[in-house]
Amino acid sequence: AGRHTIILMQPSQNRASRTFMDYNSINHALDGICGLYERKIRDINPMVPNITYDISDLYNFIDGLADISALVFDHSIQAFLPYDRQWIKQKLFQHLKKLSQR
Repeated sequence: AGRHTIILMQPSQNRASRTFMDYNSINHALDGICGLYERKIRDINPMVPNITYDISDLYNFIDGLADISALVFDHSIQAFLPYDRQWIKQKLFQHLKKLSQR
């Protein structure tokens, strides 16, 4: 069920910070967002060997971005559908919950 997903992101108020990340599925996109946050934590705390965080930390990271949204390809209409920050946070929660149950 790979649904091509593009994450559109603007980390700061500077419009030049706009970027995008391209993934083969929603789950890969969610992993990519987690990876961005984990890299930020490592940059801030380079001496900490093992990083840990909870969902509220991840939500704070997402809320701290000037803008973030997702475009997810819908095969039935052959077009990308837009989703907002809240949808991304909801999907992250579901995704991480599934991963923690493995």
